[in-house]
Amino acid sequence: MVKFAGHVDLMSWIPTDVKQVRKFAEMWNLSVSKAQDLMRGLHDAFVECGQRESASKVMIELLGSYTDSTASQAKDDAQKCIVASIADPKTFLFDHLLSLKPVKLLDGHLIYELLMIFVSGKLSDYRAFSAKNGEFIKTLGLNDSQNIQKMKLLTFLHLVEGKSSVDFKTVQHEADIEAEEVEQFVIDAVKTNTVTAKIDQMNRKVIVTSSTQRTFGKQNWLELSYQLEQWRSNLEKTNDGFQMIMEQTQ
Repeated sequence: MVKFAGHVDLMSWIPTDVKQVRKFAEMWNLSVSKAQDLMRGLHDAFVECGQRESASKVMIELLGSYTDSTASQAKDDAQKCIVASIADPKTFLFDHLLSLKPVKLLDGHLIYELLMIFVSGKLSDYRAFSAKNGEFIKTLGLNDSQNIQKMKLLTFLHLVEGKSSVDFKTVQHEADIEAEEVEQFVIDAVKTNTVTAKIDQMNRKVIVTSSTQRTFGKQNWLELSYQLEQWRSNLEKTNDGFQMIMEQTQ
C-alpha cells in the first residue's frame, strides 16, 4: 500500500507520521527487521513522489533503529541519507547525522569525508575535494554546481558565527563572488532563515543579528545549560519579588 501511494503520489491518504508508524509497528508486533523494512518502504515512497523533507525524516528514524552490532547492515541506507541531505535545497545542518551508528561506520570512506565538509568545512575544502573526486560526486548523483552554492552559504554561516558584523570584502573573498554580487548573496542567505542580517550599504558591512550554528558540541551544550540556569534563577527572583509585593498589599 505504501509503495502504491508513493507511485501515484497519494501519500496524504495514508498515515505517514513517524511516531504513528512506530505505534503501528508495535501494535502489529513487527520484528525490528520488519519495522525497518516498513520505514525503508515509506522512505522510498516519499522519494518517488518528491517529498524530500519527509523522506529524510523517515531515513533518520530508520538509521537510528540500528545498534552497534547491526549498523553494518545499513551502510547503503546511510550513504543514501547523506546524499539526500546534501541534495536537499532546504537542508543546511548536517552534524546530527554524525550520531547515527551506520553513518559512523562510513568513517574513512569518501562519502564520510564529503559529509564532514558539509558539517563544518568551507567552500575551499569542497573545491579541493571536488577537484580530486569529481567522478565520485557524479556517481552519487549530486550536482557539483548546486553543492558549490550550498557550500557558499555554509561558508557564510561559518564566517558570521559569533560576530555582529562582517565587511563586504570578507564576504566576497570567502564566498568567492564578485563585489556586485555581495548584496544579493546576503539577501538570498537571509531567505533561507539560517541567518538574520541587514545590509549597511554606507559602511559596506553586513550587520548580523543572529545566525544558525553549523555544529553543536559539548561546549555549546554547557553554554546553553548555563544560560538556562541563569534564566531559571532570574525567573525565581522575579517570582519571589511578586510574592513579596502580594503579601505587602494584603
